[in-house]
Amino acid sequence: MYMILEVVPQKCFVYMKCLFIELVEAKIRELEMQVETLVEFRRGFEQMMEQRNEEAEGKKPDLQMEAEPMNSKGRLLGTLNITEPDRCFDYLMETFNLTPSLSSTFILNGIPGLEAAHILISIPFSTFYIISLLGNFTVLFVVGKEQTLHKPMFLLLCMLALTDIGMSTCVMPKALCIFWFGFKGITVDGCLTQMFFLHAVAATQSAVLVTMSFDRYVAICDPLRYATILTNARIAKLGLVGLLRAGLLILPAPLLLRRLPFCANRVILHTYCEHMAVVKISCGDTRVNRMYGLVTTVVNIGSDLTLIGLSYGLIIRAVLRISSKKAHRKALNTCTAHICVMLMYYTPYLFSVLTHRFGQGIAAHVHIILANLYLLVPPMLNPIIYGVKTKELRDKVGKYTCRM
Repeated sequence: MYMILEVVPQKCFVYMKCLFIELVEAKIRELEMQVETLVEFRRGFEQMMEQRNEEAEGKKPDLQMEAEPMNSKGRLLGTLNITEPDRCFDYLMETFNLTPSLSSTFILNGIPGLEAAHILISIPFSTFYIISLLGNFTVLFVVGKEQTLHKPMFLLLCMLALTDIGMSTCVMPKALCIFWFGFKGITVDGCLTQMFFLHAVAATQSAVLVTMSFDRYVAICDPLRYATILTNARIAKLGLVGLLRAGLLILPAPLLLRRLPFCANRVILHTYCEHMAVVKISCGDTRVNRMYGLVTTVVNIGSDLTLIGLSYGLIIRAVLRISSKKAHRKALNTCTAHICVMLMYYTPYLFSVLTHRFGQGIAAHVHIILANLYLLVPPMLNPIIYGVKTKELRDKVGKYTCRM
């Protein structure tokens, strides 16, 4: 088990490095082909303009093409104004109902079908968000102030608290602006940034849960060597590996989205920029994006659940070898909090991912409400669960509460 956890981060890093290099090389080749195509198009277009200018000069000095209906920007529909060769690309984007992804703005619709109830919905959402911030910042404050809590298990709790704060904060401020003030616009760069940090933090939290399962395995199966195997420095290194893995896994997703053209109707039926929700509004070929999103989910969640399952399989085997029922209860009680946190994280996560891909029969507002609760309820309950189940943390929190 120890060798696996030493080798797996190295293998993951090498794999992600190779994958990232291949994606960058593929992107460079694709851009080179696009540049060549645009250069050829420009040459042909300029030749066509020269021919039309020569024909026009034979009739009238400033003659333009025959008058045709014009759009709101004063451009001819169905043809081009020969005095505007530099605007030909904008014309083509309009003609095909496309817009350059870097200069457009998306509209986050909120919860479709329940726009009239946004104010009411914001009440529990904002309440959950405030409670989650208070709970997780309390954990960070107490563990930071108390030297006796500077142990691997509490360091992992701090990591979990940071990811909980990050997940909810990536989404809730913008969602509450939509609910309260109707501020639905978001730039493409802002949308892709939100998407990257949200999914990266979620992937980091999954890595933290894997490390916590290893912590429980060592505490139960090899308690005498716990202090030597799991040091604070080693926990910090595992957390850093999880963060790097998450960043490398998620980074290609927004980069791949930037290459796509988007329809003129850029309304995202969600309260935040979820990867598949953004992919669905593109007018281009999204097969690569969909496939990469699926592969990322399988690699990330699949590998993490496998390692967690392995840890708990070894824990169950070790517990079954103990004859004392009291020892059984104590060992299982040690894992209760972690099991609850895992169920609250993975169950709604997998539901949200599968619904986006295969849940056409599920109402949109149901899916979006559950997707938001997934980002609010676990961060709110995690500090409560560990505060109740961990006596040391509970006592220290009680001490600071009494001082207030």
